Amino acid sequence: MAKTAPNSWFSPLNQNPNRKETFSISQNGYFVHKPSSKTTLLSPLFTSYTPIQISVPPTKTFDHHVTDYNAKILHFCQLGDLHNAMELLSMSQKSQLESKTYCSILQLCADFKSLKDGKKVHSIINSNDVVVDEVLGLKLVSFYATCGDLKEGRKVFDKMAKKKVFLWNFMASEYAKIGNFKESVSLFKMMVENGIEVNSYTFSCVLKCLAILGGLKEGECVHGYLLKLGFGSCNSVVNSLIAFYFKGERVESASELFDKLSDRDVISWNSMISGYVSNGFAEKGLGIFKEMLYLGIDVDLATIVSVLVGCANSGTISLGKAVHALAIKSCFETKIKFSNTLLDMYSKCGDLDGALRVFEKMGERSVVSWTSMIAGYTRYGQSDGAIRLLKQMEREGVKLDVVAITSILHACARSGSLENGKDVHNYIKANNMESNLFVCNAVMDMYAKCGSMGDANSVFSRMAVKDIISWNTMMGGYSKNGLANEALKTFAAMLKEKKPDSRTMACILPACASLAALERGKEIHGHILRNGYSSDRHVANALVDLYVKCGVLGLARLLFDMISSKDLVSWTVMIAGYGMHGFGNEAIATFKQMRDAGIKPDEVSFISILYACSHSGLLEEGWRFFYTMKNDCNIEPKLEHYACMVDLLSRTGNLSKAYEFIERMPIAPDATIWGALLCGCRIYHDVKLAEKVAERVFELEPENTGYYVLLANIYTESEKWEEVKKMREKIGKKGLRKNPGSSWIEIKGKVNLFVAGNSSHPQSKKIESLLKKLRRKMKEQGYSPKTKYALINADEMQKEMALCGHSEKLAMALGILTLPPSKTIRVTKNLRICGDCHEMAKFMSKETGREIVLRDSNRFHHFKDGYCSCRGFW
Repeated sequence: MAKTAPNSWFSPLNQNPNRKETFSISQNGYFVHKPSSKTTLLSPLFTSYTPIQISVPPTKTFDHHVTDYNAKILHFCQLGDLHNAMELLSMSQKSQLESKTYCSILQLCADFKSLKDGKKVHSIINSNDVVVDEVLGLKLVSFYATCGDLKEGRKVFDKMAKKKVFLWNFMASEYAKIGNFKESVSLFKMMVENGIEVNSYTFSCVLKCLAILGGLKEGECVHGYLLKLGFGSCNSVVNSLIAFYFKGERVESASELFDKLSDRDVISWNSMISGYVSNGFAEKGLGIFKEMLYLGIDVDLATIVSVLVGCANSGTISLGKAVHALAIKSCFETKIKFSNTLLDMYSKCGDLDGALRVFEKMGERSVVSWTSMIAGYTRYGQSDGAIRLLKQMEREGVKLDVVAITSILHACARSGSLENGKDVHNYIKANNMESNLFVCNAVMDMYAKCGSMGDANSVFSRMAVKDIISWNTMMGGYSKNGLANEALKTFAAMLKEKKPDSRTMACILPACASLAALERGKEIHGHILRNGYSSDRHVANALVDLYVKCGVLGLARLLFDMISSKDLVSWTVMIAGYGMHGFGNEAIATFKQMRDAGIKPDEVSFISILYACSHSGLLEEGWRFFYTMKNDCNIEPKLEHYACMVDLLSRTGNLSKAYEFIERMPIAPDATIWGALLCGCRIYHDVKLAEKVAERVFELEPENTGYYVLLANIYTESEKWEEVKKMREKIGKKGLRKNPGSSWIEIKGKVNLFVAGNSSHPQSKKIESLLKKLRRKMKEQGYSPKTKYALINADEMQKEMALCGHSEKLAMALGILTLPPSKTIRVTKNLRICGDCHEMAKFMSKETGREIVLRDSNRFHHFKDGYCSCRGFW
């Protein structure tokens, strides 16, 4: 009698009357159910089998393990049940599984990115000595690639005896996806060496990789090879070639390929548009787009995006708006990539309101959308708008990425908005982003550009990891904020931890220039030459600036002439250098050379040339440049330009004209402009006008000590001692302090600092003795001390003694005592040199036969043989 299982043994699936059933008879006489492959496979309830025992002759046996595991595993794979599929796989025998079963379960492992299970499947394949054919090999490689273990996938690939082109292409593509373009190219070379018959996809892949690697020569070889194999007219290959040549900046080669291509598709046209745009030929790219429309070629999203980028780069907002309308008509407005690019186009074309309208209408926004809008505010220095978006992002639960954060910080830096920058920094702290190196560098840069070097240093000192950008940011910040000594200290500290790069040199050289530290600058120049950084234009410009500000104008010009590709900064530095040294005509000649070279001057260039005219008394030339700037170059004068013109009129004695000029200005004058006229009043002793001008200055900058002192000096030089007394009382009541005059001279790498009246220098007695000796000789030769510059109400002897203690005289005397006779004496002063020291310096140069270069807060003075290069314009 047969023993039957309970009814619960059956699932509803088994009660289908039309279903074909088969049974296997085991050695023990059991029937085992085997469903047809055409029916729905067993449910999970069928994972245990209750056999039906029947009487059979003992001589006839059946294998109950010969179960169709293949169908069951495939069924679980279709259901996405990896766990049960893996259990059945483990129960199965070597001979029972087909290759497609392994493929299916590997695909499921890949879908779940279950590297552990997939490796187990691979292990079973190996232990069962399954032959890995091309199909199974591809599935194994694909699994490993999907799970991020391409190294293991490569091992499978390398062990395969036969590999068709599809598998080669797959491997090359996977390497490209992870950014290992060199290995993709290496695989292509192996294909060629092994005689693999390549196809169009092979060429497309290798050309994309070579384009990214910048392998122009190798790409040209590939071009020759594909022409040899007859792929020269293949649309997809030629499209890849066009993209390759554009990436390599071979615009003409790309254009020729496009012109010869008869079978152009939308990708061909898109490649031309994006290629021209990315190479700086936006107008040509937009021309291709117009031709495309004229010929009736259908555009796609990629076309629209490329054209909008072209409009953004060229500032063609009218076409951008037309493309916007076309995109709406073509139903692209819901695409987030289109919206982001459109937003960016309006932003870059200066229509922030248009960008904001696009942003607000977006149904879905990505982080890129927010970042693009923030970048728009950043571009125009509107940090308030960027901060407003930051707060809106927080409210909407959008987490900022590094790009968004750095963009906002850049906006704060550009606008000098320290408070907004601190708000962003607080957000960074609250969201644990301080460990990100890029964020920290951006925070430091923001603080440095907002003038808060203490906060920048606080961030810098807490950083666990610092890269070269971190160090350069600190050095550059110190240099730009007038903290040259701190910049040099940071440079010295960096040398112990990092090797400087060219940007480091460009950051530290301005610090040397600021201090007129010629010897230190020469050491850094040597480092630049040894490391080949002099070809970097930023470094070359900084070197010219260094030698200009250290008074070595000849060497500065030599280095300037050696710059092969001069930019606007190069020319401006040289023009400003000539102006600073009082060589106005040379500055004008250099400005003309710049124009002849096709370089268009900007606002800063005109400030430099007007400054040069001012310090050389070139009144007519100054007016000519001022009108050229307005009428020929369409540059609207700013306060700095007006200040230069007022300074020029004042230095040349045209005080009333300067006053009238200020009164007619279309913009409100600031204290600097009135201050320039006040300086002119001192030069020409116009006390009445000085008092009138001083009232305006004090209204604008009531806390600026310098202007009170300047008026006091005007009274002193006119010996109006009662007025001097009143001014000093006013200064005292306001609690203002005058910046003490100091001068310094560098000798054997050491900076010697002098303060007026200070006798703490080790050689002070020798210095005092030399100055008395020189003063005596001056009197003998008919020179008399300019005691009006003593600025005290005392007798002539006391005034003369006070004058002897002026800091620049002390520094010049030390130079005469210690430096070799052939060496130029170079002195720097933090304030304007006084008239008596100026006369003394001229006499010193004549009496000792020494050349003296003195840099004060205004300009350079070259003293030689009793003459000064300033010719009285200082």
